This record gives sequence, C-alpha cells and structure tokens, in this order.
Amino acid sequence: MERWQGKRMIWFSLAKMALKTGAEVYKNKQESKQLESMAAKNHMAKMAAGEITYQKSVRDSNDQGIKDEIVLFIVVLPILILAYSIFSGDPLAQEKLDLFFKYFNNFPEFYKWLVVGIFGSIYGLKPGLDMFKKK
Repeated sequence: MERWQGKRMIWFSLAKMALKTGAEVYKNKQESKQLESMAAKNHMAKMAAGEITYQKSVRDSNDQGIKDEIVLFIVVLPILILAYSIFSGDPLAQEKLDLFFKYFNNFPEFYKWLVVGIFGSIYGLKPGLDMFKKK
C-alpha cells in the first residue's frame, strides 16, 4: 500500500510540475504577444511623428518569392540574347560593347523605361527621371 501511495505522489508531483511548466509557457507567450503589440504601436507612433520611414512595405514587397525573378528574366531576355549575339564570336570586346549599347539604344523607349522600372521596383533602386532623355 505504501508503495502505491509513493508512486501516486510521484505522479502527482510530475503532473503538478507539468502543469506549472505549461502555465509558465502560456504566460510567456502572452507576455511576448503583449510586447510585440507594444513594439508595433511604438513603431507606428514613430512613423506618424516622422521619426522613421515606413519600411514594412519594402520588406513585404521583397518577400514576393520567385515571381520577381521570373518577371525580371522575361524582361531581360532580349538584352541577354542581344549580348550573346554580339559577344559570342569576336575577341574585340570593346567594339562589341559599344555595338551592344548602340543596339540597346535602338530598343523602343517604353522598353528601356520598363527595364529600368522593373529593376528599380524589384531591387529598390530609384533611377533619375532624366536617365533616358534625349539630348
């Protein structure tokens, strides 16, 4: 009988310890949520006051996955084909580089702006407005 009571006491102490640990984990999760909420609130207050800039949308847009890479590949493909056709045969690289830019300059204006815009959008670059203006 004493042996049975001893085992029961061990199980009760283990259950008590598990319950106490579970309550502590739950309490920690709730505190973490509260701290996270306060941090978000403080961040929003700083943005509203103009102390910091809004960067969450930049981070979110960078997490778009493979879609950006596919779009970039499709848009850059004509440039890669043009570069390959120019650079593949002759060792005179400088002349071919000049020829490449001459041919690239003959692309339609909307395409050049599209390439610059996509690079800017995907990689966060801010190209100047007069980059492709004719002189």
